[in-house]
Amino acid sequence: MSTTGYNSQNGAGGQPYANGPSQNPLLVPPSGAGYNIGTQPLYSNQMPAKAPLSTGPGPYNPGSYQMTPPVSSYQGPGQASLTRPPMGPVQPAPFRPAGPMAPQSQNSTPPPMPSAAPYAPQPTWPYGAPPVSVSSPPVPTMGNHVTPVPGPVPNRHSPSPYGAGHTPPLHHGASLPPGPVSLPASSATSSYTYQGSGPAPPPVNPVASHPFPPGRSPYGPPPTATGPPPGMVPPPGMRPTPPPTGPGVNASPLAPPAGKHKGAGQVPTPGEASQINSFDHLEMGTKGMVGPPPPQTGLAGRPTGQSYPSLPPGYANMVPSASPLQSPKPPYSPAHQPYQQPQANPAQLSPSLAALSLQSQSPETLRAVNLLQERNILPPGPVTPPTPCLPQDLQKLNCNPEVFRSTLANIPQTQSLLNKAKLPLGLLLHPFKDLSQLPVVTSSTIVRCRSCRTYINPFVSFLDQRRWKCNLCYRVNDVPEEFMYNPVSRSYGEPHKRPEVQNPTIEFIAPSEYMLRPPQPAVYLFVLDVSHNAVETGYLDVVCQSLLDNLSSLPGDTRTKIGFITFDSTIHFYNLQEGLSQPQMLIVSDIDDIFIPTPDSLLVNLNDCKELVQDLLKGLPQMFNKTMETQSALGPALQAAFKLLSPTGGRASIFQTQLPTLGVGALKSREDPNQRASLKDIQHLSPATDFYKKLALDCSGQQVAVDLFLLSGQYCDLASLGCISRYSAGSVYYYPSYHHQHNLAEVERFQKDLKRYLTRKIGFEAVMRIRCTKGLSIHTFHGNFFVRSTDLLSLPNVNPDAGFAVQMSIEENLMDLQAVSFQAALLYTSSKGERRIRVHTMCLPVVNSMADIFAGADVQAITGLLASMAVDRSVSASLSDARDALTNAAVDSLTAYRSSVLTIQQPGLLAPSCLRLFPLYILALLKQKAFRTGTSTRLDDRVFAMFQLKYQPLSYLVLMIHPALYRVDDLTDEGALNINERTVPQPKVLQLSVEKLNREGAFLMDAGSVMLLWMGRNCNPSFLSQVLGVPSYAAVPQNMNQLPELDTAESVRTRAFVGWLREQRPFFPVLHIVREESPLKAAFMQNMVEDRTESALSYYEYLLHLQQQTSK
Repeated sequence: MSTTGYNSQNGAGGQPYANGPSQNPLLVPPSGAGYNIGTQPLYSNQMPAKAPLSTGPGPYNPGSYQMTPPVSSYQGPGQASLTRPPMGPVQPAPFRPAGPMAPQSQNSTPPPMPSAAPYAPQPTWPYGAPPVSVSSPPVPTMGNHVTPVPGPVPNRHSPSPYGAGHTPPLHHGASLPPGPVSLPASSATSSYTYQGSGPAPPPVNPVASHPFPPGRSPYGPPPTATGPPPGMVPPPGMRPTPPPTGPGVNASPLAPPAGKHKGAGQVPTPGEASQINSFDHLEMGTKGMVGPPPPQTGLAGRPTGQSYPSLPPGYANMVPSASPLQSPKPPYSPAHQPYQQPQANPAQLSPSLAALSLQSQSPETLRAVNLLQERNILPPGPVTPPTPCLPQDLQKLNCNPEVFRSTLANIPQTQSLLNKAKLPLGLLLHPFKDLSQLPVVTSSTIVRCRSCRTYINPFVSFLDQRRWKCNLCYRVNDVPEEFMYNPVSRSYGEPHKRPEVQNPTIEFIAPSEYMLRPPQPAVYLFVLDVSHNAVETGYLDVVCQSLLDNLSSLPGDTRTKIGFITFDSTIHFYNLQEGLSQPQMLIVSDIDDIFIPTPDSLLVNLNDCKELVQDLLKGLPQMFNKTMETQSALGPALQAAFKLLSPTGGRASIFQTQLPTLGVGALKSREDPNQRASLKDIQHLSPATDFYKKLALDCSGQQVAVDLFLLSGQYCDLASLGCISRYSAGSVYYYPSYHHQHNLAEVERFQKDLKRYLTRKIGFEAVMRIRCTKGLSIHTFHGNFFVRSTDLLSLPNVNPDAGFAVQMSIEENLMDLQAVSFQAALLYTSSKGERRIRVHTMCLPVVNSMADIFAGADVQAITGLLASMAVDRSVSASLSDARDALTNAAVDSLTAYRSSVLTIQQPGLLAPSCLRLFPLYILALLKQKAFRTGTSTRLDDRVFAMFQLKYQPLSYLVLMIHPALYRVDDLTDEGALNINERTVPQPKVLQLSVEKLNREGAFLMDAGSVMLLWMGRNCNPSFLSQVLGVPSYAAVPQNMNQLPELDTAESVRTRAFVGWLREQRPFFPVLHIVREESPLKAAFMQNMVEDRTESALSYYEYLLHLQQQTSK
């Protein structure tokens, strides 16, 4: 299919999908599988730690801001039975009924624990073990997901949707109370339009008119289901595990918690559960639709009318017309044709899967590699994820691994088998990634399983022409009448060829049943620090100029709103009401009792008031250039932003340059510069106050996301400030030592980042749920979000640069299954005001041998998941615990491979080929800013690195962990790529060791967010003159950060290669030219992870240590 029209709106950042018709064998679960999903445990919010967790700021009652147990996105409850010493006492997570949570004591102080040796041997790590519950009341059979409660629809035009003066309390580790579930009813007049590529297919029959979205009540609830859902299930209590004692006890590896979601782990009250959108209702696993489907009218009986309006140009990708040699097919056959199963019979799928053993299919992945002898283990190109052991026709329908991938491409049959392999089981998602191809379907009825609410996908099986079996819960569902027509082939009676069953990633334009109110407009509020320190940095000029340049490119429609707040020791609002000759500044000096002076004229329609907005942006930098106010009232400014955005929801962009000093949220410096290089545990990685977390949770409840831009050369306590973004699904941008004159490289990076930030696509009032086949369960999330229920992530904003990670466990035996499936559904409001659902589905085989498990190990995905787990461990326990646990992960997996997979024992440190990079990646993590010790690392730099590890998509994360090194002074066209009539050289990736450097060459290090071009003192003179435009090494400027555009072949090649690297990520990596005596040489050398430092082992020494541990 053609990709015409996709790039304009949806970006061009992903692998293309095959959107056209293709045959595929259909996956059939065992015939004896039941239709109901077994009870899922509910999850509490801690994970085991080496020492008792220090109680930090906890979940809160939004109405009274009471202190309660911690709900950090970093750490949560663990298992009751571990073969390793647990990493800390596990706090029980008792069931809490609806209502305010009583305050609990936060005064407990953990006893000091003996420090572990840097690479000490540790006991076994059971990955993904399911939580062990103590006695609990009987639990009725329930669906795969928690059922929400009905509740009054909030009035979004009041300051709080929960009523005057209070918000509902949030609960920790409890499921939602029972209540009816709202479901879309099938309509006799439903329309179904597929937006493919090429001319539109002819309509089956004229369709009834369905205006979108006008014509419905603003807040009307969707129709209710036929039956009530089952009762709420209390979470299993978790038995506390005592910490290890004694001088010789060391940390266990990163044991997965039994249910901690790494965002905010509270469950809302009935009032909150029903607010914002009906995705809470429609996406919940429900038993409300187990009865027969409602009667449907045949296609021929539809009344005359018109279908939904056409899609925006960027999504209009229609199906190609019939070939001139073929007569076009009629819209549908005059009579139902006999059902023909596509290609492979479902009954044949089981033997075919059983015959596809990875041991015979991919022997290379299991080839034993002696890491102590094989020095050159880096692949010549990018590391590719393993291919699941699936039939080819199914594999080509699997989700793009850049969007959805598993740490294990082959799923073990049992939890005990997974524990034996010592590998973590988890998923890594990039759900809103820019895609070059995205099939979009408009429908009034979206086909979903009536039991578990899974969206129909390529891995369901059709029993006949009228019935399909869900690939997650195995319920048999009826095929709706309108689904019988296939817009791709323009035929009737081939539901298995519809685009929903041919594309693993698809987007639906949701009908009105998926809304409780009209989609919100795009609302942007900019909150700017204008204190003396802020004015000195010069950032105001960049922000205002960038906004002026991109004002017309802000995502939105005719309803888009914009507003501005500035602050120092007071809060300044700007009246931009239409009709004024110039903007009016309104100053609120009472920061202890913030109010909105003129609520109706501070957020204004951008189209109507664009001239006033432009006038304000032109005058704002000069307005405060003489200020001597040094105080910063960030907390009150955030409160003002929350009150201003609460009625609609939207995005608040905060620009801050110093530590907040006034009002609520004021902070004091906690960093001791003399301790930056200490080998002892790093302190103050957790927030100093829970104010920012509480406010973030309030923002999340009102569909407000907060993005933080921190531009400072001094300590700003990012560990505390970052909570405002982390729990509201925002982003954190950090520019250390920013100054408009003294640090031009940071200015350039800020400009490029800001342009991307202002113009990239955005989703509002979003929620995401991940479903998996019966027998698997999700127990931990990582990323920036708020957990609305046990498996529903609240994302007030979603952006294409945000990633998420999920830990999983195997709760039930999977021996009867040949494959399992995972599905992520993201419901959001586009900037154009459309309610859309993006669905990603992935299918993976089930295996029963250790060799097959290891053959499917994805080394990059495993490293990314472990990095998130290690960040949690650093905050909840200690940095040394996290470092020990990372090493133990490598020791355990290599030991399991040696003992359970290798048939012939050999000397040396042996790893399967697919995991040969695992020890190198772990060592690189230990030397990364987030986890390194013995090197002077500013606390804010360390915390920001931890933030990046938590929410960066995996493709961006890999370079941050293990940079790529290239020699660029001898680039040639041999093996070059031809992209858009441009020749891009492809130099070999070098090992990160100084032995690969020489003083005659020039070497480019790509570290993700920064690029360093290091030149030797005797660098080739032709490279200096023809690429850098300087006559000699001594003439290279000290702060050079750009490659000049010279008309030489060498310059064209070098700039093409650097440009190609930059194009592979949405953010802008700044380039630094590094001379041997440059201050940046230290940063370049710190990324040489294979070399020894004063505080860390070399790669070879680390391998010797691992060999010693695995041979015990």
